[in-house]
Amino acid sequence: MANYKPDLSCQSKFIPIDFAQQIIPGTFEYALSHIVDKHLDLTTFDDWYNNDNGGAAAYPPSVMLKIILFGYSRGLVSSRRIAQACETNITFMSLSGDEQPHYTSIASFVAKMKDKIEPLFTQVLMICDREGLIGRNMFAIDGCKIKSNASKEWSGTFEELERKQTKLRRASRRIIERHQAQDGLSEDEVQHDLKQKEKLDKSADKIKQFLASNEEKIGNRKKPVKSNVTDPDSAKMTTSKGTIQGYNGIAINDDKQQIIMQAQVWGSVGEQQTLKPAVEQLQTQLAKLGTPDAFNEAKFTADSSFHSEVNLEFMATTGLDAYMADTAFRSRNPLFKTSETYQTEKEKRRLKRSKGRARLFNSTDFYFNENELTCRCPAGKEMWLSVKSIETAGRHYVRFSGYLKDCRVCPLQAQCMRKVPSKQGRQVQFETNKADKYISYTDKMRVKIDSSPGRRQYSKRLGTIEPVFGNITVNKGMNKFTLRGQEKVNAQWQMYCLVHNIEKLRNSLH
Repeated sequence: MANYKPDLSCQSKFIPIDFAQQIIPGTFEYALSHIVDKHLDLTTFDDWYNNDNGGAAAYPPSVMLKIILFGYSRGLVSSRRIAQACETNITFMSLSGDEQPHYTSIASFVAKMKDKIEPLFTQVLMICDREGLIGRNMFAIDGCKIKSNASKEWSGTFEELERKQTKLRRASRRIIERHQAQDGLSEDEVQHDLKQKEKLDKSADKIKQFLASNEEKIGNRKKPVKSNVTDPDSAKMTTSKGTIQGYNGIAINDDKQQIIMQAQVWGSVGEQQTLKPAVEQLQTQLAKLGTPDAFNEAKFTADSSFHSEVNLEFMATTGLDAYMADTAFRSRNPLFKTSETYQTEKEKRRLKRSKGRARLFNSTDFYFNENELTCRCPAGKEMWLSVKSIETAGRHYVRFSGYLKDCRVCPLQAQCMRKVPSKQGRQVQFETNKADKYISYTDKMRVKIDSSPGRRQYSKRLGTIEPVFGNITVNKGMNKFTLRGQEKVNAQWQMYCLVHNIEKLRNSLH
């Protein structure tokens, strides 16, 4: 008969722990602890506290920074989960010296970081530069859209929010009218309806207070844009996974080791408007690193979402060798023209945008005579010259419109217009004076980026900036900001970018 040793897995055992031995060289936690303790100047945090003559002692900023940044590196975004880890995880205990801050202390520390994160970010960049991780050969910019701590259901223009408020008030009144009409309701039904009425009134009051204390946002086209009642700085954004209420995290990084040089979040601002302030902040960072003339020798890449005539004109003044794609960049590439995979995926995206509708006629399907300034539609009907001169980015166009009486009965209407015309017929415009046109910055960039060297330089962008966002959103689990307000969200975004940069230093610091 076999004789086995007893299974004592359910037995408790006290083991002496040396916290210093838990922080192993070559790991992220070692690099984090080494940088915070020996390289960062944390004296600016002293301004937060005035408790030397009374009150409880505060948790050291070094401890708070360590546990928060380490929590972010392990996908712990919420303050409650970080506080719990300080009680149960040996690495968190080692970093904190067995301090166990309450989750409210952690949340308060993160919320106040908006005034302290910039100098810390710069100090870490200086360490990266000292370790030779910044090459200054090429910089790449891109944006990452992340959900905010606000529901998109609370978004709308002021007119839409007023309608929603009226609708909520009407629903609240209907509950009272129902009670007046039906005296025989049970006590449970009455309590349920009263709670529902209280909820409706509270929501309506929330909208009323927001409308009274905020000004309506006006977009680039001088039209009202949607505001969010919960987080007014956030905005509705379209992503590959649908529409979200969130922020766009912009980052510029260096191509040598993917070090993030500049980071900032934006709400209801298009990516085109973020390029100039981002590049100016990058120049400021490089000056702090002691290389203010780095722009004269560096390259810069950006995708089509940053492309505009204004941005190209600005980039021409910076000294950077810029490569910025336009929306037709892929379609001009001979490799993509003959690629069945690209054409198939392009058609899938078009069908998704158009909700399965067939492709409509474009300008190439119309018959335009530039000398006589006449135009006929695909059905053979004459069109009238509605606008004789349109100037955009140094180019001149003319616009024609179809006669409403022709478009309403046209047999090709389904292939030409999205909806049945009610006010005007189909419009189409053509470029004129191509031979003697003004050579714009867009034209110059198109020639530059379509060349073999240009395509080769631009192709490096994908491997420079995209892995950074993959690391932050997937590996680090940053798929939703926990704070509200652009300043606080910006601090949280920069802290995640700080985690990314410190992670690059873990093999350099021993």
